[in-house]
Amino acid sequence: MHEHHARSGDLDWMNQLQHTKFHGYVHSVFDRTINVESIKNGELYTFACQHLDNAPNTMLIDIDRFSELAIEVNDIVYADQRIVHIGDQLSIAMDQVTTWECQLPRFPSDIESVINNLVITKDMALQRGKCGGMKPDLTSGSLFEQETSRLLSVRSLMLQEALLHHQVSDACRHAAGIIGLGPGLTPSGDDFLVGLLSTFHMENSPGRIYQGFGEKIVDVARTLTNEISYMALKQASKGRVRESITRLLHSITCGKQEELILSLDKVLTIGSSSGTDIVYGMISGLEINIQAGGTVCLPKL
Repeated sequence: MHEHHARSGDLDWMNQLQHTKFHGYVHSVFDRTINVESIKNGELYTFACQHLDNAPNTMLIDIDRFSELAIEVNDIVYADQRIVHIGDQLSIAMDQVTTWECQLPRFPSDIESVINNLVITKDMALQRGKCGGMKPDLTSGSLFEQETSRLLSVRSLMLQEALLHHQVSDACRHAAGIIGLGPGLTPSGDDFLVGLLSTFHMENSPGRIYQGFGEKIVDVARTLTNEISYMALKQASKGRVRESITRLLHSITCGKQEELILSLDKVLTIGSSSGTDIVYGMISGLEINIQAGGTVCLPKL
């Protein structure tokens, strides 16, 4: 049995682990994360390596990778007082864990800096973002990849326009057209929606009127994408996203240029194209916020 310590964890899940009985089983195993499904509520929870960022339903462990452990799908997971056991391979002590809670920034009343920072964000996404999802790979010879990026671009723009015209049913239809679409464990369309939905939950956000749209998206997403990506959408519909996304939102809405560049680089490195797809969604969502608030929207990507 390998023994490790939890470094930090999502507040809600830490309370559940420490004050109630937790029983589940291993859903999926990757080099840097282990996903566990709760028997009680069917939700997915994640054990992640220490160099990743905090996220909803996630605990960071003082370990660099899980691939060296013989943890397998369907291994039993349970919490015994302040220790989590994963099969007969790993025990995780929670005696030194610090808690993390997703806190989105307040959308500012003076949006001049937001507009300026969005220009920088767009330029960096075009220059440094990873191709293959929302950002097309113009060098790829694959007609399938080119068509996928085209569909993502067209449908996401139609989604944005539908929301701005308060055509929620049309927006849901366009959103359904990108859920599950694109490469990666979390498809590009899903990542775009995670970024988009995050902007509607900021305090004072004009986009808060679209929170019901997020709930409708979750209703249709379960059969259109995989369980891991579905959980990310479900959390985002409640305004719960990973720490690097909240930091980027803070940097765009009220940060300095140097802070913005660092925060943006952090998100753009997520996954194969996930970070770039999330940023495209955040840009779209912030533009919707700006226009919904009565200010002329910036040119689209």
